[in-house]
Amino acid sequence: MVGKYKVITLCGSTKFKDDFMREQKRLTLEGNIVISVGLFGHSGDNEVWKENTKEMLDDMHKRKIDMADEIFVINKNGYIGLSTKSEIEYAIKTGKKVFYME
Repeated sequence: MVGKYKVITLCGSTKFKDDFMREQKRLTLEGNIVISVGLFGHSGDNEVWKENTKEMLDDMHKRKIDMADEIFVINKNGYIGLSTKSEIEYAIKTGKKVFYME
């Protein structure tokens, strides 16, 4: 918690950009501080695929999980890829609550 606000990190495949934006808005309006991804590699942010960038972003996202009280998984149609699975496992290992869109 930061002040009276719960901190939530969004996790999920970046191919679901519209869902990320919708859930970020909803959770913010519910009174939460929402941390999201910085780039949407599977939705056109090609900088992600430059050498060493994906690894940096994956590590950075785990640091975002460290800052959060819980994570919210964007799992449209039940989809959870390898990176998201790793983030969920990390969140559980570090004692974070995990909630799912579906």
